[in-house]
Amino acid sequence: MTIFEALREDHEKQRSLLTMLCETEGESKNRRDLYREARDELQRHAAAEERYFYVPLMQHELTQEKSRHSVAEHHEIDEFIEALDETDMSSPAWLMTAKKLKDRVFHHLEEEEHEVFQQAGKVLQDKDKIGLAADYRKMMASPGSN
Repeated sequence: MTIFEALREDHEKQRSLLTMLCETEGESKNRRDLYREARDELQRHAAAEERYFYVPLMQHELTQEKSRHSVAEHHEIDEFIEALDETDMSSPAWLMTAKKLKDRVFHHLEEEEHEVFQQAGKVLQDKDKIGLAADYRKMMASPGSN
């Protein structure tokens, strides 16, 4: 498995979790559970992706700018998560913020898959694509990796 396949697999999980989250109502157990899972997934993914995808890409001139942009988007996503953490789950503002988070994440994933991956494919060696995937997946699998 390459780093691109590993990331894409987790991107699909994020899309699914956020879609289901935005269909929840009020302060329900389902909303709390889905939010906790989505938040943890997004935070673990960002930490592992930055370490095993973006840091290596920042070493190359071709991918440096896109990598920095993507890391900045991770910080924007963190801000939405902080806002959700601070908002009453039963308030309409919570769902509005959750939908903004979903839109931001979907935009980020789309940009990553259609722009960053293409550039990264040009600068990463095949052995690196496989090695980075193994390291990324190991970090994602370890508890408390965010």
